[in-house]
Amino acid sequence: MMVAALVCGTAGELLGAQAERKMSEGSSSSARIEQGVDLASKGKCPEALAILRKSIPAPVDKQLRYRAAMASAQCGMSVDQADVVVESLLLLNREFPDDSKVLYITSRYYSELANRAARKLTVKAPSSAEAQVLMAEAYQARGDFESATAKYRRILEQYPKQPGVHYQLGQIILAKMPAATEEAKREFEAELQVNANSPAAEYMLGDLASRAMKNDEAIPHFSRATELDVSLAQPYLGLGVALNAVGRFTDAIDALKKYVRLTPADPAGYYQLAIAYSRIGNKQEADKQRTLQLDAEEKLKLHSAPTQGAPQPR
Repeated sequence: MMVAALVCGTAGELLGAQAERKMSEGSSSSARIEQGVDLASKGKCPEALAILRKSIPAPVDKQLRYRAAMASAQCGMSVDQADVVVESLLLLNREFPDDSKVLYITSRYYSELANRAARKLTVKAPSSAEAQVLMAEAYQARGDFESATAKYRRILEQYPKQPGVHYQLGQIILAKMPAATEEAKREFEAELQVNANSPAAEYMLGDLASRAMKNDEAIPHFSRATELDVSLAQPYLGLGVALNAVGRFTDAIDALKKYVRLTPADPAGYYQLAIAYSRIGNKQEADKQRTLQLDAEEKLKLHSAPTQGAPQPR
């Protein structure tokens, strides 16, 4: 009995000592983080980051972690340490995903990091294919298609296997002359010669074939696009529409289900599913899809939510 009591007493003392030590460590971590946040508020970012980078992972009060990560992100921007900024933003978005300030600085800081990287690229490697593509994309974004086309053509002269260039030329052709589908098609096919695993080029070839009512030609392109990137929504819709058009309704249902899972706000997916279910005789499911279509249309009217556009090159 005495031995048991002694053992229990010793175990209790050990647990108590461990708890006390943890409390002491937590208090110490909190004090260090408070010091780091204070230094950051005074613009002493190198000193602040030396503390915060080591201390933030510690198990401390959630609001203190919030303040520390905010201070760390701000200081990372001040001293141009992109890794610090990204680490802090990842923490904030993981632990405070709906916080308006977190969303604001995420948008602002990532945009600024992108601008800094672009400036660095043009300074460090101005003649590289990537720097020239960046300039061509800037022309394209401004609607200066002539300058963009000329720049893309010069890139191909220097770097004929640069991925993405033929794709962008195809997009410019369609933007300038929507009816010039054959010319655009040649560019998308040329893109696949350079980058055989481009879901964007496959999608556009499927889309052009679908516009021309060549659904048997469109189906393999859409299907290939879905295989290359299962996260892209639009190829599933294109595939479902084309399969419906050739009477392959069961196959269309499979593709369209994947589309509505990825893009539940778009009525087009439910509309095409209703058609497919109706054609195989499943009236109950067809009616359900029509209801979902009407609901999605009402939500679109209320919120003016855009649907997802064509995949981007990569």
